Amino acid sequence: MPHFVKNLQTVDGLISNLYKDISIAEMTEKINHYFELQGYKVTDQQFGNLVLEKGSRIKRLLLGAFVSYYKFNVTMAQTAENELTVNVFQQSSGMSGGLIGMKQVKTELTRLNFVFSQI
Repeated sequence: MPHFVKNLQTVDGLISNLYKDISIAEMTEKINHYFELQGYKVTDQQFGNLVLEKGSRIKRLLLGAFVSYYKFNVTMAQTAENELTVNVFQQSSGMSGGLIGMKQVKTELTRLNFVFSQI
């Protein structure tokens, strides 16, 4: 049974977690499933790399903090025989939503940290 082992690092705009007994393909499937349920779309996918987006960037630029827009890049690397490191990078700063927008993105990254620890 695959499971979350620990958070390796959480810094501004980055979450890095360690998992055990799961392959890149299995983790990709889980991420697609969990995030689709939360309104995210995978806009780009290559082996071990995903780009997740939620909301409209154009509407965010036009209407600011009134419209949510999030974009995250997920990279995965097999670090040992049965270990997988998953990194989540913030790709949208929220600047187009001003201070409120920046806070929204930071809050969403914190929430994603919790979600990824449940996978």
